Amino acid sequence: MSGAVLVAIAAAIGNMLQGWDNATIAGSLLYIKKEFKLESEPTVEGLIVAMSLIGATLVTTCSGAVSDMLGRRPMLIISSLFYFLSSLVMLWSPNVYILLFARLIDGLGIGLAVTLVPLYISETAPPEIRGLLNTLPQFTGSSGMFLSYCMVFAMSLTKAPSWRLMLGVLWIPSLIYFMLTLFFLPESPRWLVTKGRMLEAKKVLQRLRGRDDVTGEMALLVEGLGVGGDTTIEEYVIGPVNEFSDVEDPSAGKEHIKLYGPDRAPSMIAKPASGQSSIGLASRKGSIVNQSALVDPLVKLFGSVHENIPETGNTLFSNFGSMFNVGGNQPRNEDWDVEESLARDGDDVSNAAAGDADDSLHSPLISRQPTSGMDKDAPAPPHGSQLSMRQASNLQGNAGEPVGGSTAIGGGWQLAWKYSEREGPDGSKQGGFQRVYLHQDGTLGSKRESQLSLVGGGDGLTDGEVVHASALVSQQALYNKELMNQQPVGPAMIHPSETGANGPSWSDLCEPGVKQALIVGVGLQILQQFSGINGVLYYTPQILEQAGVGYLLASLGLSSTSASFLISTVITLLMLPCIAVAMRLMDISGRRALLLSTIPVLIASLLILVLASFVDLGSAVNAGISTASVVVYFCSFVMGFGPIPNILCAEIFPTRVRGLCIAICALTFWICDIIVTYSLPVMLNSLGLVGVFGIYAVVCTIAWVFVFLKVPETKGMPLEVIIEFFSVGAKQAQAANNI
Repeated sequence: MSGAVLVAIAAAIGNMLQGWDNATIAGSLLYIKKEFKLESEPTVEGLIVAMSLIGATLVTTCSGAVSDMLGRRPMLIISSLFYFLSSLVMLWSPNVYILLFARLIDGLGIGLAVTLVPLYISETAPPEIRGLLNTLPQFTGSSGMFLSYCMVFAMSLTKAPSWRLMLGVLWIPSLIYFMLTLFFLPESPRWLVTKGRMLEAKKVLQRLRGRDDVTGEMALLVEGLGVGGDTTIEEYVIGPVNEFSDVEDPSAGKEHIKLYGPDRAPSMIAKPASGQSSIGLASRKGSIVNQSALVDPLVKLFGSVHENIPETGNTLFSNFGSMFNVGGNQPRNEDWDVEESLARDGDDVSNAAAGDADDSLHSPLISRQPTSGMDKDAPAPPHGSQLSMRQASNLQGNAGEPVGGSTAIGGGWQLAWKYSEREGPDGSKQGGFQRVYLHQDGTLGSKRESQLSLVGGGDGLTDGEVVHASALVSQQALYNKELMNQQPVGPAMIHPSETGANGPSWSDLCEPGVKQALIVGVGLQILQQFSGINGVLYYTPQILEQAGVGYLLASLGLSSTSASFLISTVITLLMLPCIAVAMRLMDISGRRALLLSTIPVLIASLLILVLASFVDLGSAVNAGISTASVVVYFCSFVMGFGPIPNILCAEIFPTRVRGLCIAICALTFWICDIIVTYSLPVMLNSLGLVGVFGIYAVVCTIAWVFVFLKVPETKGMPLEVIIEFFSVGAKQAQAANNI
């Protein structure tokens, strides 16, 4: 995974520049006020800070649509250029008007980075460490603040500190960022798939994952092109073939799914069941009714995935490979065009460049060609379907073991397809292919449902043992009804570029799952900003100066201004290990758990700050309590409420509308940021620290309630599976409301 990690670190430098800018403007503002005589002009003072927010807001309105059209990487390159240009203009700034213009340009770079870096990292990171990598922007942002405060503190000790130099030195890291975006960062593989550039997407994935076999993930990215759809939850019991004797009876086994292992024979059977899997239980109305009427069913549905995750690292599904094959209803072997054409060639197949194209790209995602895991002469069942994991069993390592199941898509999930057939209204048989996301529960049982354990650490099942599994079943993303009318031999599939060429539309936002995701994303962004963090960050030196930090450092001979800078430096330094802990816990404890555990600490620190202001314990004690409360507030914030809203917003939207939806969430972020930042000086003058932090405590309380009721847990789940869960959960919520 080193490729994905290095790419995420390079992309997160954009957030380091944002943190650098936040801290630098907070420190230099004291000197800007003196030079331009703004002590009696709080409006202009607030505007100097807010201009970057205005620029970020303006660019955010179009960043999502433009990134969907041009790609993620070009927008990050443009962001680095905005940073570089603004730093040079701020270094020059002869008057306040030029400074305001420079801050506006700076905001354009900030807006693109804040909006697109989490999106870019989510689309390139593997599910198992996506939370860790998407916390990097918070870490690099705080690192930039620390380095900036160190510089500002050092310059404050000189006889004539230069605010122009403080702001203009940003050109050095912005130039480094430009070089990295231009020569090191690849394009997002998910964006490449939406444009039908399959070979490029494959090469990028191979670089990011550090392996040649990325067949399963390529198929997953294609399936992620759909928006909405009718998704159902099915339950299965998986066990050895000899455990289900009734499969010999065609009428009894019509719904069985055969899983083919590397021994070229169906070694496992997935038998439909009900009431067995945790996901299935959570999806039923009875489970929903038993919940609190206020808790969103989506929260419980996501939680069911994590309640019974297999404890062993090597699960049952790691033993299965072989490409999907349908017995009698087999699709023709048709190639994706090597030139990545937008159109299909019908029955004409070109193999001219077969040597340059991967099998998973040069042939359709579903193929009739038998593989080593499928018996060529195996008869088709009279009814129902056969399903097996995609082609991996024919890839043997040096020791003769399979080289990783290529349909493993992370988090214990497997991607597969099945062909189902039913009678239509006119009595004719109608069939179609469905996508299946299969997930193994952590519980095992015998045929009598007694609890057993996997033999040999999960290497297989012994006689009498079965595994419970759940499946999200829906129509595959490339299915086309118009092609079905032409009666094709096999699945009616279009090229991915034809799906992606449609682009996002506002009607897609009306899909129940997308609307539910927007409620979660926009709600988190509003509550995060009105908890006051960015306003406090911009004005930390002034807040600490009013709190009396000069008394704490008087023995060092520092002025109150230098003392406040030193305290700010120490605070940002303390934030870094807290973020490092959050990075470690993000994919272990999860996003929801971190929010629910850190927001109460925010509330407590704010209340202590408010209560301490009413009791006069002496200047030194009061200053110490105020400083400690601010430190705890910042450290708790960066562990949860700081990075997680952006992480979730980059995870919960479908690929085709992800840029548009994230732009909506980011626009909400910047509008609220402008309101908070511009109003904070006025609030400090009218309400003081007590009133301001009291309001923030109330907002944090509301935020905790919102997270508890509405925000699901997404750790370790592939993006495409998260999207399916939102679709299912939203429809269940509608059904529950209609009861």
